[in-house]
Amino acid sequence: MGFVEIAHTADWSVRVWGKDFNELLTEAARAMNTLAGVQASESSIVERAFVVDNADKESILISLLTELIYYQEHDNLSFSTFEIKVQDHQLDISMRGSKIINIDKVIKAVTWHNLKIEHTPRGYETEIVFDV
Repeated sequence: MGFVEIAHTADWSVRVWGKDFNELLTEAARAMNTLAGVQASESSIVERAFVVDNADKESILISLLTELIYYQEHDNLSFSTFEIKVQDHQLDISMRGSKIINIDKVIKAVTWHNLKIEHTPRGYETEIVFDV
């Protein structure tokens, strides 16, 4: 699993991969935090959870990253550990993280621009464009 930044004219873009869909989601969150330069406290661990119903993989990815952006902006929280369960067309995501000490640049949104999750020999891959 991993990610690599891709040159983009105005926004930020990354190629993300993981051996399965859960790892892809975790790496996408890690990539977003890395690009933004998030530094989180190692104490005061917090937990949050949310549910996504009847969604395709791309919608789930967008929902997760949008939720993380919301927590960064409104609650000054960053999440790095995820427990993801898929059951009966419902995705349950539990997250653990902590307060943000510093963030270099705020990401405004994750975009749908050319978003397509593909199954490849190394697992799942996608390219994500962030509006900054």
